Amino acid sequence: MKQGSKKGNQISRRGILTLLGSSLFIPFLGFGKTIEENTPVSTKDDEYQTLLKPDGTIVKVKVTTLKKAKIIKKNMSNKKLLNWLGRKL
Repeated sequence: MKQGSKKGNQISRRGILTLLGSSLFIPFLGFGKTIEENTPVSTKDDEYQTLLKPDGTIVKVKVTTLKKAKIIKKNMSNKKLLNWLGRKL
């Protein structure tokens, strides 16, 4: 009769450590879906354009909102732009 065996098969501390260590490799097996499949395909909705505000700060705006916007004045001279920004010549 073996002296090391107790009731049934018990897992030793070394056995627990090997189980924990081997469980770290589960993410590398590739059972889950890839990120590319979960994300929708981006179109022109994600394109941005940089614009200038009257206080001189820069803002990124989506291109789709710019296409829907009403144009007040298309061509602007340099003097009118500086006046709009609030800077004096």
